[in-house]
Amino acid sequence: MPDLRDDVRDLFGAITGRDLDGLWSAPGRVNLIGEHTDYNAGLVLPFAIDRRTVVAAGARDDALIRVASTFSDQAVEIPLAELDDVRGRAGWADYPLGVAWALGRSGADLAAVPGVDLVIDSNVPVGAGLSSSAAIESAVALALDDLWRLGLSRPDLARVGQLAENEFVGAPTGIMDQTASLLGRADAAVFLDCRSLETESIPLGFAAAGLTLLVLDTGVAHAHATGGYRERRASCEAGAAALGVATLRDLTIDDLPRARAELDDVTFRRVRHVVTENQRVLDVVRALREDGPAAIGALLDASHASMRDDFEISVPELDLAVETALENGAIGARMTGGGFGGAAIALTPVDAVSRIQVAIDGAFAEHGFAAPEVFPVRPSDGAARDS
Repeated sequence: MPDLRDDVRDLFGAITGRDLDGLWSAPGRVNLIGEHTDYNAGLVLPFAIDRRTVVAAGARDDALIRVASTFSDQAVEIPLAELDDVRGRAGWADYPLGVAWALGRSGADLAAVPGVDLVIDSNVPVGAGLSSSAAIESAVALALDDLWRLGLSRPDLARVGQLAENEFVGAPTGIMDQTASLLGRADAAVFLDCRSLETESIPLGFAAAGLTLLVLDTGVAHAHATGGYRERRASCEAGAAALGVATLRDLTIDDLPRARAELDDVTFRRVRHVVTENQRVLDVVRALREDGPAAIGALLDASHASMRDDFEISVPELDLAVETALENGAIGARMTGGGFGGAAIALTPVDAVSRIQVAIDGAFAEHGFAAPEVFPVRPSDGAARDS
């Protein structure tokens, strides 16, 4: 983090020739359980991690927004009034530009606010399912809310981030990622009801139980705006319509026999994943409250099996990472994120971490897969103004 802050501060000065007005940061997230339930008005249990995006920001004396980053040679500059013209066409800059656009769609008068320079750096892995996009959106949303004196709440800013990702970037994601990034707390998960948007902080207690959570980043890139994610969402919507409910959240385990009878096999399996995953979220929350984190391993395993077999969003690298972690001491493991690549997570006794890292490196090499990255993450605080 000190290096990230120094990097964006230095680049801001080099680009603008002036001091910044402030630094803001927001974390990526790991979803402990509750995958593809968010856009079905379901239940999720993510937590913010100790990998963050940092934004240096400063007001301009014109009506332009300029975004630059340490990971791109190109700065993008455009009048705030013309943001709609570049929607979905600015590459990585769609994320910060989309936030400014979404703030305008959410009530901010973009003709009355000052222009702004934004310089961004991040150590949230891209394409790993750790929500690097929501980290950018949340840090930028917090910065612009401060600079433009909008006074929006954290839940409001989460909705702004989701609007940016859905309608500016073009990725049909739910609101989980932005909520975790903005509302996360150290050593706790965010229990989010995506229908009511009510949240509750659930203590995790990993360290106290002698556990750590490993991210097993396969290096297989995924993109939410591509076809597989859209197809799964469309199947869920079709299943809900065929069963006469507004969303799959309205179904319970008891409805699955009727769903099997009325739906084709593929649509039924998509529906079954969402319905059983909502129940697993409730079961994990209950286990954490009553028995502690060592009791949730089997639920993580069941979640992965459901995503692999019913939702069909895993890939061989993810399955190998999960299997190898479990064979070498993890108490539970699952893929996390949208699927089709990205990362898995493994809840692991601290004394098994090195063994798992070595075993996964060896297994990937044996199968001819590119070397994965395995690293621990800590449940951490959400977005904040840093200076």
